[in-house]
Amino acid sequence: MSHEKPSGKIARWLAAAPAPAFVLYAVAASFSAYFCMYAFRKPFTAAQYSGERLGEVELKTALVISQIFGYAVSKFLGIKVCSEATRNRRARTMVLLVLWAEAALVLFAVVPPPLKVVAIFLNGLPLGMVWGLVVWYLEGRRTSELLLAGLSCSFIVASGAVKDVGRLLISRLAVPEVWMPALTGLLFLPVFLVSVWLLNQVPPPSAADAAARVLREPMDAGSRRSFLRAFLPGIVLLVVAYFFLTAYRDFRDNYAVEIAGDLGLGSDSTVLTRMELIVAFAVIVPLALLVLVRDNRAGLLGAYGIMTLGVALLGAVTLAFDAGHVSGFWWLTLVGLGAYLAYVPYGSVLFDRLMASTRFVGTAVFAIYVADAIGYCGSVLVQLGKDFGWKDISRLEFLRGFTYFMSALGLACLLGSCLYFHRVSTRRQEPSEGSQHDSMA
Repeated sequence: MSHEKPSGKIARWLAAAPAPAFVLYAVAASFSAYFCMYAFRKPFTAAQYSGERLGEVELKTALVISQIFGYAVSKFLGIKVCSEATRNRRARTMVLLVLWAEAALVLFAVVPPPLKVVAIFLNGLPLGMVWGLVVWYLEGRRTSELLLAGLSCSFIVASGAVKDVGRLLISRLAVPEVWMPALTGLLFLPVFLVSVWLLNQVPPPSAADAAARVLREPMDAGSRRSFLRAFLPGIVLLVVAYFFLTAYRDFRDNYAVEIAGDLGLGSDSTVLTRMELIVAFAVIVPLALLVLVRDNRAGLLGAYGIMTLGVALLGAVTLAFDAGHVSGFWWLTLVGLGAYLAYVPYGSVLFDRLMASTRFVGTAVFAIYVADAIGYCGSVLVQLGKDFGWKDISRLEFLRGFTYFMSALGLACLLGSCLYFHRVSTRRQEPSEGSQHDSMA
């Protein structure tokens, strides 16, 4: 395939710019765009909706599950939509998806409680596709680790920051809980629109990028099936770990306000932002350092090493917390760090390096969305399991037990998958001649 030529003054400047200038621009634009998206997704979790129920389920739990379900459906839709998206449609699609989400938040504010669950489902339905559309601009480059690490920090920081904005709107400006999510989104909408325009100026990967990281192309149904047939055992192990990891990360994130309160941290209005800033910095450094690893197989092993360290940290820090050696603030921060060290590479460097090391022509966005679609199903099931199977224990106690389980399962699945892909990538050092979508013998 011939490489697209950049059009527009900014795109042409970026194509010829020194690598540090290009990285700084692309990280800033992608970080800002995805950070702002979180202002449409997460603010509703800053409210507690105390005492409100829908049948046997707390209203907040019903809302969280409904949005996750919409987000999961969005990920399944994204397997096709995002993997097939052409450059000309990406920016326009992102804007339309976020406007849909904001309209759903306005609906959330005006309908009665039973229909709020429907409104928040409609809010989640478009947002799950935004990540893949942003990643398309960054993957397949020699600097992809830096770009994707910077992007990944956006949702770590944004989750705590937009919840703190929501809490301030309620506590300082007396904004009603039901209107707070829509107002938060509206505050961030102008910045989102500018960010998407700037991101769309990023030129496509160069010929040198393609030579180093394999050409990236949209994938039709046939190439998607070829990818899964070629790597099914390793993908299954990765997806099993991600099924529970997504649920773990979402549970900690969605109930951070309540868990922090149980730990005696509820009076600090900026505690969540401070936690996630620590986590973001600690995650971005090792991921960004992978850019120094030129060999793609070694880079894939490096990504697995970071992920394995993350799930090991979950168990280790919880043992220390139970023994009284770690405070509540640092326990909640460090289990967040462990979770994100394991979680973030799935949506960024893991599949980018996997495509490069196996020489498979396609897009990492497809593999990301297969994992995401299944992962968010796990999040829904764990939320339901807590309310129906473990309804008599606090969310803090549930998270503690879940942490030990996640640590053990994650170690087993990640080590098994790592060994599989190391063997496969060693056998597939050169692409097969005459085949665009190389399949394993």
